[in-house]
Amino acid sequence: MSLNNQVHKQRSLFPEECLLKEIANHPRLSIGIPKENAAIETRLALTPEGVAIVTEEGHSVYVERGAGEPMSYTDLQYSEAGAFLVDSPQDAFSADIVIKITPPTLDEINCMNDHATIFSMLQLSNLSTESIKAMMSKKLNAIAYELIRDEQKGFPVVSSISEIEGNTSITLIAELMSNEHGGKGLLLGSVAGISPPEVVILGASITGTVAARTALALGAQVKIFDHDINKLRTIQHHLGQQVFTSVIHPAVLFKALATADAVIGNLRYINGSERFMVSEDLVKTMKRGAIIVDLSMDQGGCFETSECRTLQNPLFVKHGVIHYCVPNISARVARTSSMALSNILAPILLKIGHSGCINAAIAESSGFRHGVYVYKGFLINRLIGDYYNIPSNDINLLLAGY
Repeated sequence: MSLNNQVHKQRSLFPEECLLKEIANHPRLSIGIPKENAAIETRLALTPEGVAIVTEEGHSVYVERGAGEPMSYTDLQYSEAGAFLVDSPQDAFSADIVIKITPPTLDEINCMNDHATIFSMLQLSNLSTESIKAMMSKKLNAIAYELIRDEQKGFPVVSSISEIEGNTSITLIAELMSNEHGGKGLLLGSVAGISPPEVVILGASITGTVAARTALALGAQVKIFDHDINKLRTIQHHLGQQVFTSVIHPAVLFKALATADAVIGNLRYINGSERFMVSEDLVKTMKRGAIIVDLSMDQGGCFETSECRTLQNPLFVKHGVIHYCVPNISARVARTSSMALSNILAPILLKIGHSGCINAAIAESSGFRHGVYVYKGFLINRLIGDYYNIPSNDINLLLAGY
């Protein structure tokens, strides 16, 4: 069913007084939410509660039927929130603004209208050079949730998802250490008379802090490494002397990896820091049956032995070390993650509506503009350009020229 027919059918069910209110607040934004491939992704960027916030402002939201099922949200819940249910992904992708989680595929981009806007996660391991060039060809705007800044110059999506990833990584390690999941039969906790497992965390960001706090609460021994001494000082202040902290020094890291029962990699570089990679030779020094959880897969990974996998097939063993490498570990708790994303995205959509259009919102807000990596068909993020070997542009010069 086409979007126009769907809208007409749903409007015909409204009482006349409701129609008068809707006409007075004519929809300004057309927002499409297509169904994700459940084998790869289980989250959505807007929950029914988020949809209600957006539609109450007069905007139209088109949700593909069944999109919320992986999060245990029904079509009825989205419909009652004010969304129009559509039967095909083409209907969702024909909206002016498309919001999804995984980066758009070439087929999905071909379904979009020229000059439209796509919101998604960046996930470099799932974003192809062909997709970027197709977005450039269709003069699209492409916005990555992880790169959007708030008024305090923080990254709200990264912060929120990082909290979830930190907790999830420790519960995952606890599962993988057990006999039932092929581990060495260790308990991630403290038992009298037995040395606790050692957890090494690379990266003292929010994810590392939350993971360390959770692991310490269970009784594990925790060591944290980072390039930034200020981050290490902060984490030491919050967690106390029971956590070991160190800058990334080769000799110290070598000793830590050799005795670690689990290693969490969380070193990010797209937002400006230099890329760091744990070499395959270092992985070879780890104990047989040790566990690596690479939380940097969405930005290329931080272990040389990492391979991007999906939620349905996340595990592999290399050099006797168990690897868990997916770009979306927070999708293991899809409903919680979706609520976190929706709490951030819904206000952003309202601000876009108040600006009048997406391009005006980009021009008005430097924080929102920071999330844009393709603007009107021009690649404008230098680090992404370097990663895919595509020339990038300065958005400030482009804004001055339009």
